[in-house]
Amino acid sequence: IGHPEIFPLVFTTKTQEIFNCRVDEDVTEENCFKLIKKEDIIQDLKTRAAISDFHPVKKVVLEYPGEELLVVFDAKFQYGQNFYLVASEEAKENLLKPPETAEEKEGEKEEENREGTLEVPPYKPPVPKPWVSLGSEKEVEEESVKDTVKKVKFMISRARRKFGAPITYTDKNASQVKDSYVECTSYQDKTFSNKILEKDVGIQMVPKVREATTQTNWTYRKNAAVQYFPRQLSNEEKEESLTSEKLKDFLTSVRFSTEIALQQNEIMNAFFDDWKALAEDESSPGGKPDVSLKAYQSFTDLHYLKDRTISCVCWHPTIYGIIAVSARQQLSSEEQVNLSDKPLMQQSVILFWSFFCPNHPQLILECPEDIYCFQFSPSDPNIIAGGCTNGQLVLWDISQHEEKLQNEKNVADGMKMSAVNMVNASILNILQYNYPSLAQVQQSSTEPPLVGYCAVSSRQCSHKKPVTDIHWLPGYFEDNQMDAASENRAEICVQLVTCSPDCSVLFWDVPATKLPEQLLTEKVREEEIFYKPKSLNIPDTFKQLDLCWKPLIKINLCESGTNTEHSPIRIIVRELHYQYKTSEKMQPLKTLEVSAKDRPYTEISTSSSKNLKVLENFSTNFFLGTEDGEIIYLDWKTEIHSDSAKQVCQKYTTHTETINTLQRSPFFKDIILCVGGQNFAIWKEGVTNGPILKSSCSAGRNTAGHWSLTRPGVFFIGRDDGNIDIWDLLKKTHEPSRFQNISKSKITFISPWIASPKQHFLAVSDDLGVLHVLEICQTLSDPSKNE
Repeated sequence: IGHPEIFPLVFTTKTQEIFNCRVDEDVTEENCFKLIKKEDIIQDLKTRAAISDFHPVKKVVLEYPGEELLVVFDAKFQYGQNFYLVASEEAKENLLKPPETAEEKEGEKEEENREGTLEVPPYKPPVPKPWVSLGSEKEVEEESVKDTVKKVKFMISRARRKFGAPITYTDKNASQVKDSYVECTSYQDKTFSNKILEKDVGIQMVPKVREATTQTNWTYRKNAAVQYFPRQLSNEEKEESLTSEKLKDFLTSVRFSTEIALQQNEIMNAFFDDWKALAEDESSPGGKPDVSLKAYQSFTDLHYLKDRTISCVCWHPTIYGIIAVSARQQLSSEEQVNLSDKPLMQQSVILFWSFFCPNHPQLILECPEDIYCFQFSPSDPNIIAGGCTNGQLVLWDISQHEEKLQNEKNVADGMKMSAVNMVNASILNILQYNYPSLAQVQQSSTEPPLVGYCAVSSRQCSHKKPVTDIHWLPGYFEDNQMDAASENRAEICVQLVTCSPDCSVLFWDVPATKLPEQLLTEKVREEEIFYKPKSLNIPDTFKQLDLCWKPLIKINLCESGTNTEHSPIRIIVRELHYQYKTSEKMQPLKTLEVSAKDRPYTEISTSSSKNLKVLENFSTNFFLGTEDGEIIYLDWKTEIHSDSAKQVCQKYTTHTETINTLQRSPFFKDIILCVGGQNFAIWKEGVTNGPILKSSCSAGRNTAGHWSLTRPGVFFIGRDDGNIDIWDLLKKTHEPSRFQNISKSKITFISPWIASPKQHFLAVSDDLGVLHVLEICQTLSDPSKNE
């Protein structure tokens, strides 16, 4: 401070050897100056670059005007380091040649005078110097005594003629004469109310010390035993007591109160605790309910999910702990508009993960393009349909790998048992005795099988933009080309509905590959026929559909009169409450090149409306969520009049951005959750004047949402800041009851799952390609009474 031309430096031993400024050899505390050429310093900066000790003052060295720089050895560390650099010529000259002081000059002159002549110097009177105040006068003024009380002055006068006159004194009562005396009462004088100056005084309180002793009275030990037994009456005493008048009088006196108490017990439970019933869901300590989501498992893959966002998450309907995810490229909002035209930079797959082996996926489904959405078939979970970003539909059949997914839990349990019993028996014997195929599963677990797709829809007849939503139609009806819902006798989900921002909704027909046992026994011959698939990884289940699969019905959402286009992102049909069947009842039927008589499903899939009953009471209305934030209520059952189709369309505008979630409540078929932009809304089908509940606009954006599967008044909202908002409408309707951070990036998909009545999971995916599996607490999973 005060010397901006000085820069402290730390010279290492290497630097001291290079510039010949070694401590206690080249420079010392007496001879502390060292001149270094500017060219040598610049050469050192070029040679050693950032490791040079002159690197912190590189700019100062380059701008220095002189040829040599002064480096001073700071032995006392006056400036904090062992050396310091002088960055100006003036300071360098002052250090090398310090100016002589006035006293030194006078001393030199005196010495010269002494050497020259011995003359006595002339007398110089002292010159007074101005007084400099250092604060002492304030202390003197504070300690001095001053009269602060004003003095009272009295003036006494007397007539001249009374001077020297004799004085006579008499007695009289002062109370008898008016104004004969003055009462001087005490009062507070303001002149004496000055505050005393503050003083530093130390006070310490020390307790008095006293000596005291205590002694516990000791009692000697002794053995003691206590034994009791019921007091029983003899038979004579029992008869005497039962026949006594005292007992009769007692029973007579308490008969009325006992009868009332018995009646009250029949009416209500006298031991019911109303206080506990008020807080039946507050099971956590402290009286506050536990509404948090506990982390259970997380999945990611550095090869397939790196720099990709998870687009869809689906739990396996029948196998515990199996979850499938699809991923797509991380694109901005502008790039998502032309997503179908963007080239594929990485292999697109669907990954199957297991709770029992989270290190690597258990199954990989090959995809022709990035998958935006996919769904398991409700009637056969081995059949999977997915929508690509280029608008095509893809079908997979994983029936050959169903046993591998089911054995994951057994393999995990077998690994635990083999580790425990490894001391007493060899691992090979345990594996052969309990799990013969365990070694094979371990070998194949490092490299999960890659399953190819069975069929892809025709590119010309598919969507022109990404397939943003896909649903299987219910298994008890099917649609025909006459736009009528017909009865499906086999109750197999054979049709799909998809939507895309290309302003179209398509209905697809899928041939059935697995039929109920009753139809098989009626139609299929009793002879046993065995078939060998052409490939182990690519089953020929839908070989007849590959590249020639076309939609059954297409609904165009462009209004010709107003030139208005609606770009649907989400679709929801009225009857979408699936009832998944267990895998034991479904026996795969291999696809064969057989005649139509030997194929019982031929009559189901291609029969006309003459043989099937038309479902008149079935609802054909559905909702659409668009890119513009609109909700469209549409009826896909057209009325044909002179080759013209007439559709009933209702539009509602609530959101300002794209709708990313449109879902019916699992408890009420006419209640719909809609999420998009900065708010969400709950709609009731049939109410046309707006939503029954609409949230206020939040600071961030809502990116995903889902209803709770067990509580009608609870749903989850995902946000772009990585938080999950937990809404409980029984407690609050204006704000979430709790929010919890899950990831650093935005939430892309939410999917709950009921593993058991006591175990509920929530799968949450983010934009970084990580799947988080959270365990839902009991408060959020157990519904309250009459919810």
